[in-house]
Amino acid sequence: MEIMTDQGFRKTIKYLRAILIISLIGMICMLILLLGILAYAKILGAPPLAVPQSTLYLSDNGTVMGESNNGQKRYWIPLKSISPDLINATISIEDKNFFHHHGFDYKRIAGAALADVWAFDKVQGASTITQQYARNLFLVYDKTWERKILEAFYTIRLEMNYPKKDILEGYLNTIYYGNGAYGVQAASLYYFGKNASELSLAEASMLAGIPKGPGIYSPLASIKNAKRRQEIILQTMTKNNYIDKKTAKAAAQKPLTFIGKYPNQHISIAPYFQDAVKNALRNQLHLDDRTIALGGLKVFTTLNLKQQKAAENQIKEYVSSGSDIQVGLVAMDPETGHVKAMVGGRDYMKSPFNRAVQAVRQPGSTMKPILYYAALGQGFTPSTTMRSEFTTFKFDNGGNYTPHNFNNRYADGEIPMAQALALSDNIFAVKTHLFLGEETLIQMAKRFGISTKMAKVPSLALGSSGVRVIDMANAYSMFANGGEKVTPTLITKVEDYNGKVIYEKKESHEQALDPAKAFVMTKMMTGIFDTRLNGYASVTGSTIKKVLTRPYAGKSGSTETDSWMIGFAPQLVTAVWAGYDKGKPIDLVAEKSYAKNIWAHFMEEALKDEPVKEFKAPKEGVIGVYVNPANGKLATSDCPVRRLTYFVSGTEPTEYCTDHLQNPDFNQTKKGVKESVPWYKKLFHWGN
Repeated sequence: MEIMTDQGFRKTIKYLRAILIISLIGMICMLILLLGILAYAKILGAPPLAVPQSTLYLSDNGTVMGESNNGQKRYWIPLKSISPDLINATISIEDKNFFHHHGFDYKRIAGAALADVWAFDKVQGASTITQQYARNLFLVYDKTWERKILEAFYTIRLEMNYPKKDILEGYLNTIYYGNGAYGVQAASLYYFGKNASELSLAEASMLAGIPKGPGIYSPLASIKNAKRRQEIILQTMTKNNYIDKKTAKAAAQKPLTFIGKYPNQHISIAPYFQDAVKNALRNQLHLDDRTIALGGLKVFTTLNLKQQKAAENQIKEYVSSGSDIQVGLVAMDPETGHVKAMVGGRDYMKSPFNRAVQAVRQPGSTMKPILYYAALGQGFTPSTTMRSEFTTFKFDNGGNYTPHNFNNRYADGEIPMAQALALSDNIFAVKTHLFLGEETLIQMAKRFGISTKMAKVPSLALGSSGVRVIDMANAYSMFANGGEKVTPTLITKVEDYNGKVIYEKKESHEQALDPAKAFVMTKMMTGIFDTRLNGYASVTGSTIKKVLTRPYAGKSGSTETDSWMIGFAPQLVTAVWAGYDKGKPIDLVAEKSYAKNIWAHFMEEALKDEPVKEFKAPKEGVIGVYVNPANGKLATSDCPVRRLTYFVSGTEPTEYCTDHLQNPDFNQTKKGVKESVPWYKKLFHWGN
């Protein structure tokens, strides 16, 4: 018996020793596995923290005017922009030991397991804030063991690579609060209509209770459940020494007002402009569609909300509701190229096609200022005269071209270029175009930033080749700013979800036109509103002159299917087009006036609170003299109309007008010498 006992004892010792060895081996393996996991996590490095977020579009004064919409609202804000009460409430109810563990709260895990055993069900969660953040960032929410293992691994990676404040910030920006609101900023805006930084203790404790079950604890789903959950959170905050009992009681009793909608939910500001901005993000900044829609970008744009509203209102006011005619409008700051207003059509929901930037339409006589700018560089001046009469141009190839003036009205005599522009004389324009050579206008159009193809034909002088509204607004900006090159700008800055600037528009100053010639052309374009210049026809701006209260320069244009008005004050350039999408002729008189009326009333409304400015002459290179606008000669006191006209220095007229002289001894010219036949008339002979 004793021997058997001894043998049994020895067997027991051997058995225990084997168990100990196996346990040690198991522990070593577990330790090696743990070290391997930690090493692998370290090798992988910091996991990215980016999550889908709404992209915001801001106007020129920082007002949110739109956002990407995929049914979810996601905004990322820094921890310092979150109410301390909300931070404390969240930590207190979700993970009171957050700042003391390394991703896993083992005491809480053990307590939750014990509670589940007693209840024979899963009744208590044990996930830390870091674990929940890992789930929000990387995982599909399911209850498989694979998900739990991956969650634990991501938790380790987060804790190894990020400070606690970054993890807490990420969690608060990704947790779901119901009703499509992800993160505290979206939730604060939805439930209380305010920023997360502005939440009171009562609001913060109410909000902190929602993530446990948005369908149960949202105050909009059940105020009873929400209040009960709020009281529990306030009690935990008291227990964890964030607040005292008196403060908790006051917060619990404080009445709250719930909004239940997003401030930007129904924003429909400038939809055509917003589309153009997205295209610029895609084509100019080379961002992909997912980044644009879900990258949490802040896109700072050039849009002026007041001017945009004015543009939309004037179109509604002056275009008949029963008409199918469409409108495109672009308003720009000529100094910077910033697009301040854009309308691409009358109803975005019916037709998102952007006629301001996509449509290519014939500009008509709005091409003439570009043509005449080219002529100023080839010896022409505002006083250069040509004969305005019914004319057929015959060419060496046997072809011919017969342009017509409006209503077939002609001067049947000599008129100066300034008068030809004001009255929109087509014969003068075609003669100038052919004299300069058809290629000259094509190249000059490119110089003015016009991107569409120009046909090498006589009718190009009358705007027969299509252009875009935005290109024409840009071209006229160069007249308004003294000849500096500008490009249409929609975006000034883009920030990523962390607030890092990934794009910023850099201002540049490049002289594209001669300042003196640009100013001379600008002053010539003021003539379309000067009814003193009426001759065989009225100046083209006479119908809207009474509306205008400040100096403007511009040019109207029309074809059978298109109506234009482009003009500017020193602060703002606006191009307006009106017409039918399918090129239907504009027959009604009222429809032919839409572009002019919209332009005039928009400019007045847009600049209502701006100072009245005159067009400023360059410091050198121009001279102003009084001329008789009917013949372009220096005016005398006997002339019925004396108009101050600017010329490039050295090109001003020297001959005085003698048409109205009462003194027969008055010399015919400034130097007493009769002017000879102009050189360009000697070189070029027109067929009649």
